[in-house]
Amino acid sequence: MSNPSTPSDKLQRHDPDQGVRPSRPHQIVVVGGGIAGLEIASKLPGSIRNASIAVTLVDREPAYVWKPMLHTIAAGTTDVSQQETSYISQARNRRFVFETGELKGIDRKERKLHLKPLEIEGRSILPERAISYDTLILATGSEANDFGTPGVRDHCLTIDSRSQAMKFNREVMAHMLEALAAKSSLHIAVVGGGATGVELAAELVQLADTSAYYGAAGLLDQVKVTLIESGPNLLGAFPDRVAIAARERIEKLGVTVLTGARVVAAEAGCLRLADGTQINAGLKVWAAGVKASDACASFDGLEVTSNNQIVVRPTLQTTQDPRIFAVGDCSSLSVGDPGRPLPPAAQVAHQQASHLIRHLPGWLEGKELPSFSYRDFGSIVSLGGYGAYGSLGQFGLFTGGFLRGRVAQLGHVLLYRSHQSRLHGFWRGGLIWLADMINSHVRARIRLPDR
Repeated sequence: MSNPSTPSDKLQRHDPDQGVRPSRPHQIVVVGGGIAGLEIASKLPGSIRNASIAVTLVDREPAYVWKPMLHTIAAGTTDVSQQETSYISQARNRRFVFETGELKGIDRKERKLHLKPLEIEGRSILPERAISYDTLILATGSEANDFGTPGVRDHCLTIDSRSQAMKFNREVMAHMLEALAAKSSLHIAVVGGGATGVELAAELVQLADTSAYYGAAGLLDQVKVTLIESGPNLLGAFPDRVAIAARERIEKLGVTVLTGARVVAAEAGCLRLADGTQINAGLKVWAAGVKASDACASFDGLEVTSNNQIVVRPTLQTTQDPRIFAVGDCSSLSVGDPGRPLPPAAQVAHQQASHLIRHLPGWLEGKELPSFSYRDFGSIVSLGGYGAYGSLGQFGLFTGGFLRGRVAQLGHVLLYRSHQSRLHGFWRGGLIWLADMINSHVRARIRLPDR
């Protein structure tokens, strides 16, 4: 009996359902161009030295931005044009095909993906399309979870994608200009005390602080940032020492921190808490909770969790179909004892991508696919120019060590630059780093309004 973890055909030379047929490229389709998806699409063609492989990447955005940097683009302390990677350009350089589109559904029997019609600013560009696959890798990422809270979708912004971060940036710039003109206060509420919420709050303070350098005198006193967390502490996934240090720092920056405060409704000019408190805010961003997209729950019978994450085996194959893999935030893999799901973190997505890049070529040739093994390398929270705090992972001589100051900031930078090196290669990644260093000295320190 054949091993269920291995493909039933080798590079499409033989299919037990259709018999021997002419050789054609084995179609590997990756849905989602985030940390895991783009790494797989960029490196897999080079790791498989066989002309009968074709890799296609599908994403609804035109360009990629490292997700841990989205909050800096949202605040305007980083220019998106300097940090994004065009999918079309990357596809040309790394020998894969890029398809613009959003996944509508999966037909597992016919092995086809159905993409929604593509519209840009109300104009119909492409009709609904279907893409055939032999091996499918789902890497659709995650989004904030509003837990069904009334008014969130109508009155709160999110920063889960490049386009959402850019939209928030336009809104915060417009609100700041209005506050300056009217000499009034701008109240910004950030819901969610995880890494995204804490880092965004610090970046918003930095935006107001740096704006004074460009003539917006007094803006720092006009901008009031409130960070709301329903749990007892900020950064619940971090060690206590990191969470305490980060909270002390952002409170010194003037951020009002509310913990144990659950938002029960969002309205046009305020947020309402469970205890009846009303938090006035002209600009509200929801960064609480994590879930996979609602579309994952309708992917042709794939097993999902209550947060829409696709349940996978230790080999990263879905429980219902060995031809379909799920990696990164959209997947759920329980490890260890008592079987806790891996966190939706960048390091998990990278390690899972590396696992498939390393072992998928052998699997396509009929070898058994080994189980994925996760290593916790620790975590870092960056407060922009105001510092960084982190902890080392659970291995080595410095297990659980505490990082702060320049060491933690350097660690955060190196995480990003090593990711760029994996995408673009060592030399090209180094040149991008050099270009960013030059730009930091010759360009504005914040993204200034362009109209």
